[in-house]
Amino acid sequence: MEDTPTIPPECLEWRRYRALYLKHRGWFQRDVAEALDVSEESLSRWLSHARTGGRESLRARIAAGRPPRLTATERREIPELLWHGPEAYGFPGQVWTCARVARVIEEEFGVRYHKGHVSRLLKALHWTPQKPIKRATQRDEEAIRRWRDEVWPGLLRSARLERRTLVFEDESGFYLLPGMVKTYAPEGLTPILRVKQTRDHLSVMGGMTPEGRVFVMARQESLNGLHCIEFLEHLLRVAGDRLLVIWDGSPIHRRAEVKEFVANTRGRVWLESLPGYAPDLNPWDEGGWHHLKNVELRNVACRDLEELHQELYLAVGRVRQKPHLIRSCFAQAGLQIQ
Repeated sequence: MEDTPTIPPECLEWRRYRALYLKHRGWFQRDVAEALDVSEESLSRWLSHARTGGRESLRARIAAGRPPRLTATERREIPELLWHGPEAYGFPGQVWTCARVARVIEEEFGVRYHKGHVSRLLKALHWTPQKPIKRATQRDEEAIRRWRDEVWPGLLRSARLERRTLVFEDESGFYLLPGMVKTYAPEGLTPILRVKQTRDHLSVMGGMTPEGRVFVMARQESLNGLHCIEFLEHLLRVAGDRLLVIWDGSPIHRRAEVKEFVANTRGRVWLESLPGYAPDLNPWDEGGWHHLKNVELRNVACRDLEELHQELYLAVGRVRQKPHLIRSCFAQAGLQIQ
């Protein structure tokens, strides 16, 4: 059985006024009901309302419904209360759930809501469910702010004055297990993506410049200091003969052989370290790697590492055609490049 379509209030209002008009023009009530596709009982009720309350009684009105249990002022206070964090209300961890928010509303205002209604309430307040970004408790937020606002502009200026190619470097792993997203399928038939259950992966070094250039080196083994030297040599060949490389404090970056190699370049390679526990300052961390894994290589299931290697380079090739995307990674990291 098909559902009866809902008629908008403004259409119902038009039909009531039209019925009154036709009745005044001398139409029989049966003919008016047939022309407007309404029952004669409804038509009689409309005309009765018009006789007792005038034309205004035929206007469409929004039903008042049940009055809200929270006042407008109390609703506006909810975001301010939630900004204090779950731990301020005795909840472990730093995650807000609808059930926890319902507890806070009951504690603060004495109003008990079902968690399903709380989700609608939060949506109306422009609070949405989001995947949190992890940050280390050891972070020095002031040092990170100072690096972003003061050190970074100085490095960018020095690189341009000395005609160095500025490169952000980072490492990541690409596994045979694909990064999966949702896909359409018949209702009740969950699609199956057949993959090889293994932890085999590619170890990848990546370089990214503010101009939108990308450099990648992949190996089927764990990376070490010698790979860092190999990648720096690669950058000297393809990126420029004078480099400013910015990377984190990974142990493979601090190897003695890396320091010796840099010293032997006689100033051609200048290394700069990011503050500790600040991966978000690197445009690779939440930008470049995320896009490669979850956009370019989503749902890609490879049979072996050789095929994954090929798919990775195809994905990097696509990214290289989008320099605006690389520049957006810098913007996401809060790094001004103009």
